[in-house]
Amino acid sequence: MVAGFLALRLYSVLGKRTGHEQPLPKPAEDRVATLPVPRSIDLPAETRDTVNRLIEPKAENGIRALVAADPSFDLTQFVEGSKSAYRMILEAYWKGDRETLDWLVEADVKAAFEGAIDARAAAGETLENRLVSIERAVVSDAAVDGGVARVTVRFDADIAAVTRGAEGNVVAGSLSDAVETHDVWTFSRSLRSDDPNWKLAETDEV
Repeated sequence: MVAGFLALRLYSVLGKRTGHEQPLPKPAEDRVATLPVPRSIDLPAETRDTVNRLIEPKAENGIRALVAADPSFDLTQFVEGSKSAYRMILEAYWKGDRETLDWLVEADVKAAFEGAIDARAAAGETLENRLVSIERAVVSDAAVDGGVARVTVRFDADIAAVTRGAEGNVVAGSLSDAVETHDVWTFSRSLRSDDPNWKLAETDEV
């Protein structure tokens, strides 16, 4: 039942197709989400300003290629879904929720996250982090290569973070003061797969 609920939740957030405290660990190799509103490439003039706020110029050709390969792709939906995925993945990482991470991230990223979770557990530390707000989410790059689509999103967010030691004492951070964070996450999906879900394939920081 739990797995079914998570699958349904992930599909609704990342795959619908009519559409730090500590920094997050990176995968061993340096290495979001479809989502509903008007189409985003070749939009009429009255919606062009909205699209310009969702995508950086260097990503435009990649998004056009993605729309050509998958006409159901919707940029506005994708960006909104990527923000939901950002929150869900952060919260799962902070809580050490491996099962949720398994649905949301690719194997390399999951391995990196789990290594950090194991290190926290070995040190007897826990995180009490809270995503206060996502100030901005914008597509900074996109590409389709070998039938695999990759879309990179930059998130500017405010996060309140506290690390507690084994005895519950505050080791670092403060829940009363939010810290500006700037993350660059890349989501990927095989366009040849019947699975409509996107997964987090790479994390980085600005």
